[in-house]
Amino acid sequence: MTKRVNEVARFAGVSTATVSRVLHNRPGVADATRQSVLTALDVMGLERPSALRTERAPLVGLVVPDLQNPVFPAFCEVLAGALSKRGLMPVLCTRTADGVSEANYVEMLLRQNVAGIVFVGASYADAGPEQGRVLHEREMPMVLINAADGHEGAARIAVDDASAVEQALAHLTALGHERIGLLLGPAAHVPSVRKLQAFSRYLDARGQGSRVHELVAHTMFSLDGGAAMVPRLVAAGATAVVCASDALALGAIRRLRKDGLSVPEDVSVVGFDDSPYMIATDPPLTTIRQPVHLMAAAAAKVLVEQIEGHRVAPEEVLFEPELIVRSSTRTAPAAPRSYEVTNR
Repeated sequence: MTKRVNEVARFAGVSTATVSRVLHNRPGVADATRQSVLTALDVMGLERPSALRTERAPLVGLVVPDLQNPVFPAFCEVLAGALSKRGLMPVLCTRTADGVSEANYVEMLLRQNVAGIVFVGASYADAGPEQGRVLHEREMPMVLINAADGHEGAARIAVDDASAVEQALAHLTALGHERIGLLLGPAAHVPSVRKLQAFSRYLDARGQGSRVHELVAHTMFSLDGGAAMVPRLVAAGATAVVCASDALALGAIRRLRKDGLSVPEDVSVVGFDDSPYMIATDPPLTTIRQPVHLMAAAAAKVLVEQIEGHRVAPEEVLFEPELIVRSSTRTAPAAPRSYEVTNR
């Protein structure tokens, strides 16, 4: 324990005697100094003394599904800057290949008695019912960005998925595409559900409602997912494919090329997110841009309001996306090329 006290003292820039006074909740320590010691404990992963656990640490957990999708680091970068300006320290929590899950991170964040949590592209439901119950009991300040499932009682920030699909479909329809496929994430994923609803309305309006199942594919958000499922859509006659992420779009393009088709000459492809470097892909990707900066700044504002004791409306705020036209889309081919699904 002496070694840890020394480490905390060095981190906080105070004497070991001061650390000891704070740990034993003794008087005679300035508030700023006391807060520095408590922050050192939090950052170093050490539990606060039980008498001090009712006071929340100036830490905010940023819980994301992974860092492979460039849009998640983009959200975290903006959130970190906005929170640090308000005296809050962001703590990145991302699922790892060796089994550290959202549940593990939420449990650790609760032990540290953090000031709040932002879930990006995930949800506190992923942490399990027990952690969700504790979060509610403690009235933990929380904001969900593009939540994976519905939580009507929490503050939520989201991109307008219906508008995103409508913009992509309008663009492709103007280019003459009559059969358009939709490549989505898992069936229960709320943003994917909303995109599917918009797509279904589009097909119904054109008398193609019965074809929704053959023109829609669900998969995991990854390059491999896009590569695995795009053949089925093109084999069903799609001359264009709208994807629910840029990763899915790039995987689809790679598979189509491998199978001898050209993008966009044979098949047009639209992504979603406008991740960094999409302008530099081959071909540069037409995609739907999420307003990451606006959404992250709004999430930070709502979280800080909760931390400061203000009640916020438990409603969802939608942000309008923007179609970015590049070179992966063009006019529909005069005669779609035949395409057979293989096991490649």
